[in-house]
Amino acid sequence: MEHPVEKTPARWESLPSWLLTQTAGHAHRLVGDGFSSVHARGFHYRLLATLEEFGPASQAALGRRSGIHLSDMVAAINELADHNLVERASDPADRRRNIITLTTAGKRQLRRLEKRLAETQDELLAPLEPEERRQLTELLSKLLAHHDRRTGTPEEPRR
Repeated sequence: MEHPVEKTPARWESLPSWLLTQTAGHAHRLVGDGFSSVHARGFHYRLLATLEEFGPASQAALGRRSGIHLSDMVAAINELADHNLVERASDPADRRRNIITLTTAGKRQLRRLEKRLAETQDELLAPLEPEERRQLTELLSKLLAHHDRRTGTPEEPRR
């Protein structure tokens, strides 16, 4: 039996915060489904992209640059290493620290993930014209930069 679609109260359905939250939910689902269709997760993309952009790094540096909490970092790196997408080696300067390096297979997987991510962006933004997409991205970037400055969040490249 189908349930009727419930109408949301007009009092909040036009609030930007509510609209952003609802749209973020759709974005999260679309991106998650897109990555899982190629046997990956968002953490994988973030780590591979960070390694490609900044080069080999310690787990701590990767966590800071990618915004992944250290408690999730080890599991994500283990998953990538198990599939030969990254290599983990002891840091010659400090044997207690591991340096993570992107492999050739990791670069290929990053390309697949970027292709899938572009497809999900197109799906998310389907009703918008190219100029509207550019404007939305610009406005969201402006909002995020403003609130990052106010909360002291470091401004790192976002993907």
